[in-house]
Amino acid sequence: MSDIVITRRPTNPFFVLLTASIGCAMTVLDTNVVAIILPTIARDFQASFADIEWVISTYVLCFASLLLPAGAIADRFGRRRIFLIGILSFAISSLMCGLATSAMALYLARALQGVSAAFLLAPALAIIGHTFHVETERNRAWAIWGAIMGLTMVLAPIIGGVIAYALEWRWAFHINAPICSLLAVAALLLVDESSDVAARRLDPVGIFSFTAAMFGLTWGLINGQANGWASASALVGFIGGTLALGIFIVAERSQQRPMLDLQLFSNPRFVGAVWAMFAYAAAAQVMASMLPLFLQNGLGYSALEAGFAMLPFALTMLLFPQVGRVLGSRLSSRAILAIGLVLVGIGNATTAWGAHLGVWPTVMVGMLILGSGGGLLNGETQKVIMSVVPRERAGMASGISTTSRFSGILLGFALLSGVLATAVRSRLVDPNCDTSCASTSSFADAVIAGDLPRAVADLTGPAQELAIERAHEAFSFGFSGALITAAVFSIFSSLFVFRLMRAQ
Repeated sequence: MSDIVITRRPTNPFFVLLTASIGCAMTVLDTNVVAIILPTIARDFQASFADIEWVISTYVLCFASLLLPAGAIADRFGRRRIFLIGILSFAISSLMCGLATSAMALYLARALQGVSAAFLLAPALAIIGHTFHVETERNRAWAIWGAIMGLTMVLAPIIGGVIAYALEWRWAFHINAPICSLLAVAALLLVDESSDVAARRLDPVGIFSFTAAMFGLTWGLINGQANGWASASALVGFIGGTLALGIFIVAERSQQRPMLDLQLFSNPRFVGAVWAMFAYAAAAQVMASMLPLFLQNGLGYSALEAGFAMLPFALTMLLFPQVGRVLGSRLSSRAILAIGLVLVGIGNATTAWGAHLGVWPTVMVGMLILGSGGGLLNGETQKVIMSVVPRERAGMASGISTTSRFSGILLGFALLSGVLATAVRSRLVDPNCDTSCASTSSFADAVIAGDLPRAVADLTGPAQELAIERAHEAFSFGFSGALITAAVFSIFSSLFVFRLMRAQ
């Protein structure tokens, strides 16, 4: 056994599980709460849509890029020690976010928060895996963990709405500090220190090249919608990201113990399972960040109303992993993954139709279908990935699964936001309009960012009312375009996964 325990305490494993699960939940809670308050942030800072995208993207970028190395560092230097460092840095970076005086200061602090989240989540997962050894106990532990994460997803939009309504957006970050303090005390009292003497070595070239690849592609997608898809800033991002991805592949193929063993991708079933995870994240889970923007900027809901309006999506995401377990006794994993992706496609298309019409009941039905498909995939993707690799590669397979999930959220958000912004501009901008009408580029930019007060500041009376109505219609049009893109991707992915996952 390479896994060793440095200290031991007679602690109830349930409390260890609860402590680690709350640490994991903090990373999800923060992402989904911030999605609700983004329009409020845009208005406070008079930020561009690109700035708003970076508030989400810098967090997810650093989170996704560092999950694998964070797991290796935790295994090597002590899981509890790294968990405590992650808690402390998450608290500090959250306070920095809450104290930010500009959009740039906020998304730079969010980058540090994303780094902290990786060093919070990775050791927390390792602590759970180390604490529960018997298969039945481990399965029960992961089921409890999944329930806590699902409940967090349900509550996060409501919490964000309440904070925006009763306090101000900065408290969405400040509230993390006292929670982290309690979590650190619990970790010190309850969690045993453990490490792995045979932990894999760090891979600096792999870490930096993967991060550079994700950053380059995200840079290209965000600057593409802001400055034009053929602009120099967008092309630099796309070309740089592609080159960095090539360096990453070469670096991983040339090492005996790489951060990412590319030999695993020689198994078509593994490729299919990983693609299903990526597609689920890019077309379904990403909607936890996209839908609040539409509910506020397209339908005109307040942050509080948007938080409660997210319930159809969040509740089905919570409940349908249980439906997937029932279906698992009758259907193959291949079929469940394909059905889940088809439902995500149908849900996105239905929501797009509702957004185009501006009809809430149709949007709600679409959110229910979308959440149902997402829930099936959320419960099945991780299980399938772990089932198609040898047991001794389970740690790396788990890291690949988590990285593909957050890479999907990152690239999905950047791409769909780009489609949204481009479509809104095409609907609003009239090159023949002077500064006195609601068809200028500056008006469109403010609408896309969700800053309606700035968009209509120079208008009064009926002209202002007409401009607000036009802004909501244009944002809904752009959002429906983004959803159609996600729907097509989901349907294509269902066919791709169904083919790859065929019996070998």
